[in-house]
Amino acid sequence: MTANPPAISDQPVLQLLNVESAYGPIRAIRGVSLQVRRGEVATVLGSNGAGKSTILKTISGIIDPRKGSIAFKGEDITARDPAHIVQQGLSHVPEGREVFALLSVHDNLLMGAYTRSDRDGIARDMEAVYGYFPILKERATQDAGLLSGGQQQMLAISRAIMAAPDLILLDEPSLGLSPKLTREIFEIVVRINRERGTTILLVEQNANMALNAADYGYVLENGRIVMEDTCARLREKEDIKEFYLGMKEAGVRGERRWKKKKTWR
Repeated sequence: MTANPPAISDQPVLQLLNVESAYGPIRAIRGVSLQVRRGEVATVLGSNGAGKSTILKTISGIIDPRKGSIAFKGEDITARDPAHIVQQGLSHVPEGREVFALLSVHDNLLMGAYTRSDRDGIARDMEAVYGYFPILKERATQDAGLLSGGQQQMLAISRAIMAAPDLILLDEPSLGLSPKLTREIFEIVVRINRERGTTILLVEQNANMALNAADYGYVLENGRIVMEDTCARLREKEDIKEFYLGMKEAGVRGERRWKKKKTWR
């Protein structure tokens, strides 16, 4: 993860302002405001059930927000149809991969490029994703449903790349993967950002991997953003070290403080 980062613009490519979404009577995210600048990798950290996936689903139009606004590349996309949002240059890699199990690897990749008509560009991107994940080239004619979980995650990310997006939403890429495969996936995510300049919003429970891969981070607790900073600074915060990175704080003072707060898990 040492490649030089792309130039990061001061202007956000994505901006959420006071967004609230719910599942029936249950509010999943509550007044979330965040932004992702063009060219950066941003991450949202949080425990299981904190609302991370709901943020991505709301951005991509799968869930309509009850309140707030979402802007992508300066356009208001709040509650717009998901197909329109994809056509504007946003790709969503959902939790659980959701590949087309009965289609071949090759056809899954072509499905990612369905909004495009530039055949030469599609061919170049096909070779690019095979370069990132050589196993997909070896399995190009195999049904996607026969791939391992890690290979399906590779395919889901590659399918998103095939849309030539300005922004990729990446939901829990490490879910169910071994530590070794998780490292490999994150290394490729960083390469995609560094080499292609693709902006990425990543939600992830593996805080150590996410903070090392991303430029800027948000911490989500019970549907609310409770902290934000550069990832370099977040890694040095005692609460992040103790509750997300597993590094115990010296002494009992911090332990008493966090027991009293009872908001971090």
